[in-house]
Amino acid sequence: MVRMSAEERRESVVRAAIDEFAQRGYYGTSTEAVARRVGVSQPYLFRLFPGKKAIFAAAALRCMEETRRVFEEAAEGLRGEEALPVMAQAYVQLIQERPELLRMQMQAYVAVAAAEAEGDHEFGEAVRAGWMRLWETVHAPLGSDLGETSTFMAYGMLINTLMAMGFPPEHQVWEGMYPSARVTGRLEKGQCT
Repeated sequence: MVRMSAEERRESVVRAAIDEFAQRGYYGTSTEAVARRVGVSQPYLFRLFPGKKAIFAAAALRCMEETRRVFEEAAEGLRGEEALPVMAQAYVQLIQERPELLRMQMQAYVAVAAAEAEGDHEFGEAVRAGWMRLWETVHAPLGSDLGETSTFMAYGMLINTLMAMGFPPEHQVWEGMYPSARVTGRLEKGQCT
């Protein structure tokens, strides 16, 4: 049997943490559940990460980075009205194929609010910085237009909300979306709830 390096094991923890935290949130997920999913002990888990909050932060930031990368790849070589529908469709496809990324995003926003309420601003700063990297990634292809970028991100947050609540693709709430940002096909039962 080939042993994993600490970095490979750390990567396994981040992937498992996305799945676990996406389903149950920060407060509903135990580090024991993450360790069990990866097949390591809790003490080993804490040799890789200093604590639960660090594991959650790594999962949240990975989710945002994967989303940012999808926007970047979709918009490569495109600008303005050419970039917008391609990035919108790439995002919808990403969260349809990997709904755990959407759920993790939503959990991250809730966790930031809870941390801020407790006086922990460091976690919020890290998540906001990840979100700003997303914003900057779409800003340039949209012609560095603040209005276009804000509208695009607002539509994205609406898409997140509609999918998280499980609105089916044929529901009227999708009709006002960019045509490229509409969810197509039937969602699997429980896929985005």
